[in-house]
Amino acid sequence: MSATGAPDDELLARVFLTRVVEPGDEAGGRWVREFGAREVVRRLRDGGRPLPGVSARRWTGLRARAEQAEPHRDLAAAREAGVRFVCPGDGEWPGQLDDLGDARPLGLWVRGRPSLRMWALRSVAVVGARACTEYGAHMAATIAAGLAEQGWVVVSGGAYGVDGAAHRGALGAGGATVAVLACGVDRPYPQGHTELITRIADQGLVVGELPPGDHPTPSRFVLRNRVIAALTRGTVVVEAAHRSGSLATARAARRLGRHTMGVPGPATSGLSAGVHELLRTDAVLVTDAADVVELVGAMGELAPERRGPVLPRDLLGPATREVLAALPARRAAPATEIARSAQTSADDAVARLYELRALGYVERHGDGWKLTRQATTSLRGGRGPC
Repeated sequence: MSATGAPDDELLARVFLTRVVEPGDEAGGRWVREFGAREVVRRLRDGGRPLPGVSARRWTGLRARAEQAEPHRDLAAAREAGVRFVCPGDGEWPGQLDDLGDARPLGLWVRGRPSLRMWALRSVAVVGARACTEYGAHMAATIAAGLAEQGWVVVSGGAYGVDGAAHRGALGAGGATVAVLACGVDRPYPQGHTELITRIADQGLVVGELPPGDHPTPSRFVLRNRVIAALTRGTVVVEAAHRSGSLATARAARRLGRHTMGVPGPATSGLSAGVHELLRTDAVLVTDAADVVELVGAMGELAPERRGPVLPRDLLGPATREVLAALPARRAAPATEIARSAQTSADDAVARLYELRALGYVERHGDGWKLTRQATTSLRGGRGPC
């Protein structure tokens, strides 16, 4: 914006180009880098010498689009919808998007109050299948809620299935979430998520490359995924078939040097086949938010040690466990036999046996010692004595 509050020429030029150049068009990005946005707009409007590397047919198509572009109208529509346009170099621009090179967005339309740059600094993408299973929805929501509770921003695409579950999980935990759309941010898509996307705009951010009112296409969904990958520290894929679009997000994250993570599913599930393929290459297996934070967080943000439940016999000393293991399974044995098996003295074995009797593991039968029924169950993996 200029000192008078009016949009400056650079902003107007970039708004103009969002109507003309498709998201992720590297040729368009190269033109802007080499000639500047205003010069690219001038050539498109004047219809003079074509820009380098463009065919006559494509130049005609770009010129036709340029004739319809009205940046002042788009900015007015954006203001009416509570949307702002953020350009590279602005204070709110997330610098990590520059890693996309010539595929970097020309600018982003942003709906919501928070600063996109600040939120992107501590963010994780959670993406996956649209037609997800209950398991996939549960895992996406649980991981997103856990990330939100630890102060991480959850970024996804606002779609049905895993995306929606991730957004809802973050919102349900009172956390922050960003929806990156493949259409104008004033036009929620899919329509069935209008209420969800409106809620995200009220409590978080809705972001997109396309100007107000523009519609999604299959290619725009795929290209949108590079923005999700670039914005975030890492991408978690929850359920994805071999041809899932969410795998494009993971591949983009990998190319950009971001962390790529996958949540495993049943080996027989086609919806998890794409995730399993990722895990076979160089993605990291994660099962909860703690696993994710250990990868993307700061040094020292470690996941808790994973271990099974502590059984009563785990609390016994090593020598006492040796004596317990030396008792026959189905008969009584004298202390001398037990001592031999435990490789200790008879006196030491008797002392350990009395300790085990007090704990309910063994009982005395004349001159012999025998495991109790509870101890036998415990040693087979069931519930042991208290």
